[in-house]
Amino acid sequence: MSRFFAYDPDQAYLLPPNVNDVLGADHLCFHVHRVVERLDVSEFEQAYSEEGRLAYPPRMMLKVWLYAFCLQVCSTRRLEQRIREDLAFRYLAGGLSPDHKTLSEFLRRHRYAINSVFTQVLEIARKAGMVRLGHVAIDSTRVKANASRWSVVNVDQIARDQRARDRRQVRRFQQKANEPDPNEEGGISLSAEQRQSLEGEVEGMREGLKPLARGRRNEVCRADPDSRFLRGREGWVLGYTADVAVSDDHFIVASRVTQNATDNDSLLPLADEVERRCKARPKKITADAGFFSGRALHGLHDRGIQAYVPDNNLTHEMNTGERTGGKIGRTTIRDPEHLRMRKRLRTRQGRKMYRRRQAVVEPVLGILKEQRGIRRFRRRGLAAVETEWLMVVISYNIGRMLNV
Repeated sequence: MSRFFAYDPDQAYLLPPNVNDVLGADHLCFHVHRVVERLDVSEFEQAYSEEGRLAYPPRMMLKVWLYAFCLQVCSTRRLEQRIREDLAFRYLAGGLSPDHKTLSEFLRRHRYAINSVFTQVLEIARKAGMVRLGHVAIDSTRVKANASRWSVVNVDQIARDQRARDRRQVRRFQQKANEPDPNEEGGISLSAEQRQSLEGEVEGMREGLKPLARGRRNEVCRADPDSRFLRGREGWVLGYTADVAVSDDHFIVASRVTQNATDNDSLLPLADEVERRCKARPKKITADAGFFSGRALHGLHDRGIQAYVPDNNLTHEMNTGERTGGKIGRTTIRDPEHLRMRKRLRTRQGRKMYRRRQAVVEPVLGILKEQRGIRRFRRRGLAAVETEWLMVVISYNIGRMLNV
């Protein structure tokens, strides 16, 4: 005769179970709880007034969202459901149940405060002996926007439609003004000066409209006007450019989201962002040929940072072994900083340092895109996308702290 454990789904607990016993002390939710408890959330709290109805604690909302991004739960409706059903989410929420609208509003309302959380998490990691800045690798990736690439319209056609709507509005106003008033004997007519003044106001309104962003072939997406047509490995992508700077122990020490179609102007801003976030300058920076520019080389030299950023010809030489000399095409290189950088990369140590770039930054981008599923943003607009990317980066760094 087989013996079985007692089973009764309707049996209530005599004593409430301990979450540590169920999930285990090393569970990710407890690590997120410990990290967020060390953060300064006064900037979040200042956004709320002492009057009105009770609000959800910012520390609780931050824990729930960071843990959700660790688990790739980026939908507010799915998150609302998981908070009711998942034990780890229920523990972080403390028994509270925010709805999907409140969860979405939290990210929109606290964009600047979330930006400071990124810096605080890096400070916690640095105090623990992590985030080594001897070498920082920089790279970028294209992330699709939350809009269809086929739902685009011509910018010139939009401008013509806008002018036609403005003219119809002026005519309707003039016709209404010229109609006789039944309460008065005479009608109302506009003089030439009044018409000219009215048309000037309408023209001022038209000029005050936000200009539409131009994309490939003079097109723009109505669903997300901030998105751009960018050239990626898989062809043209309607989306944004996400830049990251990764330390030698695989922590993201700087990140940003831009509309840039190329990376030539991104090297110096990312280097300054690393210094602003970590309160220290990296000693060496590596990046691929897409980030190369003479201005960036001189800027890194002035900051005391060794640059390992080859030009396109030097990259071809390093890949094939064909010596290109001191020329780019038919142009002789005369910039001394460019020549020093080429000489540095032609040494054995320089080549080793440049190869290290792939082992540092490429796995991080692979984790974000393959494991975390960040191939398409869920929010629209540059500001909202920046917040979403920041949450992705912060959650990655928190998980990296646990692994280290």
